[in-house]
Amino acid sequence: MSSVQSDAAQHILAALRGGVIVSVQAEEHSPLNAPENIALLSRVAVANGAVGVRVEGLARIGAVRRAVTAPIVGIVKRGYAGFEPYITATAREIAEAVAGGAEIVAFDATERARPDGRDVAAVVAAIRARGALAMADCATADDVRRAAAAGAHIVATTLCGYTTATRGTPLPALDLVRACAATDAFAICEGGVASPDDVRDAFAAGADAVVVGTAITNVDALVHRFTAAAPRAE
Repeated sequence: MSSVQSDAAQHILAALRGGVIVSVQAEEHSPLNAPENIALLSRVAVANGAVGVRVEGLARIGAVRRAVTAPIVGIVKRGYAGFEPYITATAREIAEAVAGGAEIVAFDATERARPDGRDVAAVVAAIRARGALAMADCATADDVRRAAAAGAHIVATTLCGYTTATRGTPLPALDLVRACAATDAFAICEGGVASPDDVRDAFAAGADAVVVGTAITNVDALVHRFTAAAPRAE
């Protein structure tokens, strides 16, 4: 990475350090999933103190890029038959996230086989080659160490609890946050952050930044939670 790229990366990470990144994503078939609605939710998040946003899909990333100047963590979810990873699983998704305007590209950094056969180091290299920061969505401490050694700028706890080996892990995964903080990479706690106390605990465990998603922006899930308690739902 050139010194210019390195300076830009450090500037972005400095903008995120000590803050909350809001994952602005909606259910696939929700009316909120339209690009303009995701962009509006992102504007609301940033206006109320979010230091960055995490957004899925080329069109939605592009709409958010036009709406906010805060850093964007971009992902593209696309399933491939016979493969478990679906978060930015191939070079195609990396290209789309960058084309949309994301400064940071997050990807599945587990050991599970990817559709294009690349290992974590190759994925990190592909993201860096496009001038973006690589964010490794990890499930285990081994994932974290492997991604950091491969040069990922950011290591995150995103997939802990969502893989076969880690299912049932209490979230947020504070032990994994500590493993992230023990590397030279920027450490992010993501997954299961449901309250301000969780945010405080994550920072106390060594997180450089914390991602909050469902608890803030999954309006479909929040409405369903309350309506399910009403007599009409019985």
